[in-house]
Amino acid sequence: MKALNKLTAPKSQAPERIIQFGEGNFLRAFVDWIIWNMNQKTDFNSSVVVVQPIDKGMVEWLNGQDCMYHVNLQGRLNGEAVNSLERIDVISRALNPYSQNAAFMALADQPDIRFVISNTTEAGIAFDPACKFADAPASSYPGKLTQLLFRRYKTFNGCPTKGLIIMPCELIFLNGHHLKECIRQYIELWKDDFGADYEGFKQWFEKYNYVCATLVDRIVPGFPRKEIKQIQERACYADNLVVQAEIFHLWVIEKAENMTVEELRAEFPAEKAGLHVIVTDNEAPYHERKVTLLNGPHTVLSPVAYLSGIDIVRDACNHPVIGQYIHKVQFEELMQTLNLPMDELEQFAGDVLERFNNPYVDHQVTSIMLNSFPKFQTRDLPGLKTYLERKGELPKGLVLGLAAIITYYKGGTRADGAPIQPNDDEKIMKLLSDLWATGDLMKVTTGVLGAKDLIWTEHGDLNQIPGLTDMVYGFLKDIQEKGMLETVKSIL
Repeated sequence: MKALNKLTAPKSQAPERIIQFGEGNFLRAFVDWIIWNMNQKTDFNSSVVVVQPIDKGMVEWLNGQDCMYHVNLQGRLNGEAVNSLERIDVISRALNPYSQNAAFMALADQPDIRFVISNTTEAGIAFDPACKFADAPASSYPGKLTQLLFRRYKTFNGCPTKGLIIMPCELIFLNGHHLKECIRQYIELWKDDFGADYEGFKQWFEKYNYVCATLVDRIVPGFPRKEIKQIQERACYADNLVVQAEIFHLWVIEKAENMTVEELRAEFPAEKAGLHVIVTDNEAPYHERKVTLLNGPHTVLSPVAYLSGIDIVRDACNHPVIGQYIHKVQFEELMQTLNLPMDELEQFAGDVLERFNNPYVDHQVTSIMLNSFPKFQTRDLPGLKTYLERKGELPKGLVLGLAAIITYYKGGTRADGAPIQPNDDEKIMKLLSDLWATGDLMKVTTGVLGAKDLIWTEHGDLNQIPGLTDMVYGFLKDIQEKGMLETVKSIL
């Protein structure tokens, strides 16, 4: 089998217009795949220079394959199973700024550079006051970026057209806002190093650089260890950097405050390429949509399915009873609490169910149940309260999901002998253990719902929500007496 490099495979050439902080599976299967599609379908004509954000990384592996690799997309699209394989060649080179700092900083001098994209994990967007301007490089990602921006300001004498469009992909709500604030903090920290250039650089950054908040969504399992031999045979290359991902993708990009939606769409024509990329002036509704319609159903379907004897998310979707329950929670309850157009919500919810039903991924429901109470608080409780406010009644599917979580945290074994092993904060685990030890279901109910300082820190005592205590108690009683599956049937 052939090695994968530019001697054995054709590699496209395009101007280096994008600096990408991060070389991991997600960026390669999401952002670089999107850019590859944009190059294929529009006149975007751009290549990516990858920068390794920490000292240890994969740039040597990438360069060893001349930065080429395959993306294997798997899942359902319009009801049909898809298992595609595409060779991605948009990365021109990969740099380690810790051993190649001069080459890294020289990126600032390239006139064609226009975009900065990153995924340095949630912890990556942070201000570290220990960073010094003279560090080569600064240890934090925002510190490195500030060094690069100052070099660019100096090289091009503050030229208005040489500012950068910066699109972080870290999984933090309003990631761009956080990154911009970190850069501002470094500009203040290093003002003495900038000297007479401090005020001019500060103004150039604010006026001519565009920091966008983004929301990214694609499940990327990563390197396919089990199937790698078959994939390499199919590709006809000994590619050791194959990335496996689901076929669904969504990138919501909120334009920076100092630009228009039209300007960003013109510069980054992903929508024109037919990609599921939304450029908007407000990311918040899409963030709420994802949390509510993807993460929300996950959180309640998992204990309901597991206690019904079902272990895999896909099997839960296809079960004659639990499948109806998931549909009820998704379409009849959570969807009714959002403020986007109903046709958009129905399309997104349908896509989510296709993702849950992925024939290639055995997604264990137990893997979703880590820290279920904090998840319910952020993903489902806001919808429960909004539904009550709008409809005048409680959403039975969501309340049953909460009762299922409480039951799951009792521990023990399932009817078929499978272990029930909840995993959460030790104090929450002790509270549930003590409450279940009383043998009094009403004490369990009021004790959990009343744990305002331990569980419901953002919402207070849930016993104050009209009708919730009685409904949770009723479901707990039914689950104990009739079992989970029969209890689910009673609300369908």
